[in-house]
Amino acid sequence: MPEVIKTVLIVLGSCIGLIVSILLTYILVIIISSLFVDSKRIYDKHSRYYRFLLQSFTSLTAGVMGVRMHVSGLDKFTEAIPAGQRFLLVQNHRSNFDPILTWYVLNKQDIAFVSKEKNMHIPFFGKIIRRCCFMSIDRENAREALKTIIKASELIKDNQVSIGIYPEGTRNKECKGLLPFHNGVFKIAQLAKVPVVITTIHGTENIHKNYLRRRTDVYMDITGVISAEDVGKMSTKEMAAIAEQQMTAHLDN
Repeated sequence: MPEVIKTVLIVLGSCIGLIVSILLTYILVIIISSLFVDSKRIYDKHSRYYRFLLQSFTSLTAGVMGVRMHVSGLDKFTEAIPAGQRFLLVQNHRSNFDPILTWYVLNKQDIAFVSKEKNMHIPFFGKIIRRCCFMSIDRENAREALKTIIKASELIKDNQVSIGIYPEGTRNKECKGLLPFHNGVFKIAQLAKVPVVITTIHGTENIHKNYLRRRTDVYMDITGVISAEDVGKMSTKEMAAIAEQQMTAHLDN
């Protein structure tokens, strides 16, 4: 074997070995870090360290899954939401990748999603998001759901995180239009006295079909913002109607 080729193979093998070592070390760090999180606790303090783990893991996942993001409406967001301003983000829901790619795009906003309890028990990952102030909601129990809404508003008022939530309440598996809204979730913005950022996302439903075959184009759009002043004047029903109208108009285009 020529000496040059032999040298190239040695260098290539060393690089691959280094990459594998880094990935294994990274995975080990996540596993060990998750051991320090209480899976039964609802955290009221946001952790920068665990947020870093979450964001780095998301960036890696988006790359591996071949996701290409297309984002519009960021100008509406930056004009309406000053740096450091907390908010309630509402969005349609078509895939488990929706929240992942949303906090990936808005990576400086420290968004904690209200999710189903099952997601909090995903090995290692569930503990990471819990430590970033994510929380579950029981939609079958009105009293418990109200407790979550109040807790979410307190996290915003304490300037720990912004909150992301899905008014549809569950994934729209048909990926057409919108499911009926649960207006009560807009109470979070009322209690916290913060703006409501209305967004849509689509294309995430194709990721699992395209994985390892082709790239997946995902489109996230910020369609509008209900100001904190207007939130104080509106009922949850009125806010839900505005959000639903904007989402529907955008998804139909």
